[in-house]
Amino acid sequence: MTEQASPIVTFYLQGWENYQQALVATIASLSSEQLALPVAPHYLSIGELLAHMIDARVSWFSRWLGEENAGMAHWHEERSRDEQAVHEAAKLVAIFEKTWHVISSAMTRWTSADLEQLISPPASHQAWLQNQGLEEEPAHTRQWIVWHVLEHEIHHGGELSLALGTYGLKSFYTW
Repeated sequence: MTEQASPIVTFYLQGWENYQQALVATIASLSSEQLALPVAPHYLSIGELLAHMIDARVSWFSRWLGEENAGMAHWHEERSRDEQAVHEAAKLVAIFEKTWHVISSAMTRWTSADLEQLISPPASHQAWLQNQGLEEEPAHTRQWIVWHVLEHEIHHGGELSLALGTYGLKSFYTW
């Protein structure tokens, strides 16, 4: 008998998928000029904020959990070379969709036992922390990582929504 997907994953998946669809619809409508607008004075641009959200998906799902596709690997390579790249809506939408495919596929596949599994930080992450004079990161459960990425998106989605509203642009809603 095979174990079914965790009920908590199924709960997260539907809500997160609605969030994902609303987010990409909003991003697709933005011009390059709108993506260059600052979220707030002396803060990231809207495009940089979206790239930061993608970075978190790639870091946690690819580097920590080993869930990856070619789009995620390409994004990581590009960001490693040039973090100040100009962001185009179509490219951001494409990578949000590619990362979402990885996230939803993993969450559909994971069981309750999978969610309880401890995941050790990547060695490169630990080395970076040591070079910064910081303590090493502890292992986290898959469930903790899923929630952490989701709360990160909710937090920055709020910033995005506020910024869009400030400029009189249509924000995103999940209902």
